Amino acid sequence: MSTEFVLLAVLMGVVTYPSRALPLLAPGIERLPAPVLAYLRLVAPAILASIGAVNVLVVGPGGRVGFHVGIEAAAVVVCLVLTLWRRNLLAGLPAAVAIVAAARAVGAG
Repeated sequence: MSTEFVLLAVLMGVVTYPSRALPLLAPGIERLPAPVLAYLRLVAPAILASIGAVNVLVVGPGGRVGFHVGIEAAAVVVCLVLTLWRRNLLAGLPAAVAIVAAARAVGAG
């Protein structure tokens, strides 16, 4: 198992923490203009969408971009469905991680 991306994940968490923690740390944040609040609410889903896209989009021979339909794509779909159904990202994300981890543990991913 490779741990080369652990530092990158920690760094990404540190970099994105201020925008995620702003509602907890700044009193009166609900008085900000509506576009600012919408932006702050959509930062985390946008980051997760980009991470999901990186896992399912690949560059093939000749620089052609295509979809990699594998366990990662299935996990992204499961995460999306669970998140929309439960209206909670915390319901979908662990399920997607568990699917990919289990598939890679048995050598299918």
